[in-house]
Amino acid sequence: MPPSARSVIIDAQQRSRLEALARSRTAGLREVQRARIVLTAADGASNAAIARDLSITQNTVRTWRNRFAEHGIDGLADRPRPGRPPVYGPDTHLRIVAAVTSELPEADSVWSHRLLAEHLHADGISASQIGRILADLDLKPHRVRGWLTRRPDPAFFTKAAEVCDLYLNQPADSMVVCIDEKTAIAARSRKHPDQPARPGRAARREFEYVRHGTVSIIAALHVHTGEILTEQIVRNDSTTFIAFLTMLDAHIDPKLTVHLVLDNGSSHTSKATKKWLREHPRFQPHYTPAHASWLDQAELFFSILTRRLLRRGEFTSRQDLADKIENFVIVYNRAAKPFRWTYDGRPLKAA
Repeated sequence: MPPSARSVIIDAQQRSRLEALARSRTAGLREVQRARIVLTAADGASNAAIARDLSITQNTVRTWRNRFAEHGIDGLADRPRPGRPPVYGPDTHLRIVAAVTSELPEADSVWSHRLLAEHLHADGISASQIGRILADLDLKPHRVRGWLTRRPDPAFFTKAAEVCDLYLNQPADSMVVCIDEKTAIAARSRKHPDQPARPGRAARREFEYVRHGTVSIIAALHVHTGEILTEQIVRNDSTTFIAFLTMLDAHIDPKLTVHLVLDNGSSHTSKATKKWLREHPRFQPHYTPAHASWLDQAELFFSILTRRLLRRGEFTSRQDLADKIENFVIVYNRAAKPFRWTYDGRPLKAA
């Protein structure tokens, strides 16, 4: 025969406190649950009924019914846990935080657990204990996240909208061309051949490689057809850029106005380049805002080139790399399509 449940009697003041706790949205789940157990028990419900309504065990109901009967509301609090008391108190924790957030090691550039233990040798704390404390505080001195302090540009969205309008609405009797450079593309080959993939095993690649130099290219993307023109360059300067513009001028229908989308690279903004543009007024430059070269669609092509060719390609020489880039462009242009651009240059609103 199961033991009978202890009766629970609460006065008006206790009921008021327990009801407030049971309705609380900020109290802990356990505190709310215990208050509901006592309130329901005081209304005469059985342990089985309370356990069923609150989706808990009868032993849990019995425990907190008995605790309240013996100690009142104070009995609903957790009892002190057994075990050794903390060895390192708040002061030690604060010294660790102060070191990580406001000091640097004597010679190293970042704190390690061992260096922190040596720094706090007076506390007698071990490196492993420091690791546990840092983990509990969610402090990771070994990690760093980069960010950019962008210089203020009051015309940022005006410039962005101007570029995006060219993408979304091709001007009459005009063509829109994005030009950019990709420099120092490494020509590398592996010392040993790759092992192809097979069922249950990914392809394997030898870690060691041989360097054969680098290749730099300049690219012009026809925004509204998606076709790309690339040319190998030796130097990324205004002389090279002007020579490329001169070549475009000779091959583009002279009846067309050419809208150039450019980033703020020195070869694009030099005095010599601006002089050439003034002398060739059908070339209309549109500069992306500072630190916003992502608005230049030529960068999208460079991303495709990297993913589909450069990242896993094998290149036995600089010329081999240049030839494979040229061949990639030829194949790419066979099915070239304009990028599906939807951003209009306005500030994005939070959802």
